[in-house]
Amino acid sequence: MNAAGRKVAIVTGASRGIGAATAKLLAAHGYAVAINYHSNTQAAQAVLHDIEQAGGIGLLVQADVSQPAAVKPMFDAVEQALGTVSVLVNNAGILHTQSRLVDISVERFEAVFRTNVLSCFLCCQEAIMRMSTRYGGAGGVIVNVSSGASKSGSPNEYVDYAASKGAVDTLTRGLALEVAAEGIRVNAVRPGLIYTDIHAAGGEPGRVDRLKSKIPMQRGGQAHEVAEAIVWLATDKSSFVTGSFIDPAGGL
Repeated sequence: MNAAGRKVAIVTGASRGIGAATAKLLAAHGYAVAINYHSNTQAAQAVLHDIEQAGGIGLLVQADVSQPAAVKPMFDAVEQALGTVSVLVNNAGILHTQSRLVDISVERFEAVFRTNVLSCFLCCQEAIMRMSTRYGGAGGVIVNVSSGASKSGSPNEYVDYAASKGAVDTLTRGLALEVAAEGIRVNAVRPGLIYTDIHAAGGEPGRVDRLKSKIPMQRGGQAHEVAEAIVWLATDKSSFVTGSFIDPAGGL
């Protein structure tokens, strides 16, 4: 906790979409929130502004969390400014234009895994060294943002993205069992079709509307609905939950 008695959370990829909604909701629940972003300073500043306008505490931390050399300095900066980190939300992720697997380049595949999987691994590793009672920490919570794609495989669209999220699922489960007796809970959310701008990156901004009739609830989800699940997992309200998954996916 910091001097003001607030717990401290880091949210990676927090300048937009689910990450931004999660950062704001954590702040509303009394957390001091580090807003990690890669390059969109203006969007990250807007998230910070919203948090501060609502009376919360936030900190901008620019870092490419897929790079090993960037992760420890990010955690150090957050702890120096806000205090000991007790919550990590691994949300940073990318996808590329819809494609069949045979047309995906090695470079694209590696880039997706570096951003979506390696960043999660690196941040988890750093968080454990600080949170684990085994290393003198006071415990903590890790929430990984996976995707419903890890179950569907996203054929003809993003098999590389889906495979990366499958890796995140496995990492979540294995790590949760490793550190369960060390005061750390590790869980994940697997959002379904959510209205965020990640679909534009895939070349189809209207993807959710095209597919929403396949969702049992007959609508796409909102970023704040995913954030609610993440924040529940981050708080003591889920104190006996680890190695588990919540699927905010409207029934898919």
